[in-house]
Amino acid sequence: MHLFSSLKGRIAAVVTAIAAMAGTAAAQTAAPVMYVTADDGTETDETRYDGSAPMTARFEARPQDVGAYQARYEWRFTRQGQETPFLVRYDENTSYTFTESGQFSVELMVTFTLQGDTIEYVMDEPFSVSISESRLELPNVFTPNGDGINDVYRVKEGYKSIISFEATVFSRWGRKIYAWTDLEGGWDGRSGGSECPAGAYYLVVKAQGADGRRYNIKKTINILRGYSEDTGGGSLP
Repeated sequence: MHLFSSLKGRIAAVVTAIAAMAGTAAAQTAAPVMYVTADDGTETDETRYDGSAPMTARFEARPQDVGAYQARYEWRFTRQGQETPFLVRYDENTSYTFTESGQFSVELMVTFTLQGDTIEYVMDEPFSVSISESRLELPNVFTPNGDGINDVYRVKEGYKSIISFEATVFSRWGRKIYAWTDLEGGWDGRSGGSECPAGAYYLVVKAQGADGRRYNIKKTINILRGYSEDTGGGSLP
């Protein structure tokens, strides 16, 4: 009876040890996140992104219950329709700026090792990034009259995936008046602190889209100083 009880206790101890080992092995995992920064500077945790370029995303592996295990990280960046990643990163945390249009997936693989024991983690579903084709439009006129409406000449709203931009304004005699490179910037109708007279000016825009499209726009734009929303009658082109 004593021998049976002792044997029973040993079996229970072995079963408990095996269960503990299994529990430890199952605990090594990860909880990866993708952070996307909005135009206003706020950062949100997303699993999918659908927007324009350039877009910088930050990725964190967030390993769980690593314990004494050594973790090896592998971030795979792949374009839709291709089997081989175009980029592989081996850092626990990384970031990447998407500058090309298309559909992309970002997948994390983690290998945990301890004294010959190997545990592999793969994301159930990769992060998805969709970058739209480029779009760029500019108006023909603006009205810098101080009424707070259309006072600055700038790119029309709705532009997408423009990764480089340069605009320059010239007088009708070819003199450079103003230039800007920020898509959110623009020209207020002044030169050297003084108001430019109403009339026609020459605009040259050079830009590139995330889809590889190159914009080389040359057009005449007009300053209308006597125009107001109350008397103008309709929207400006």
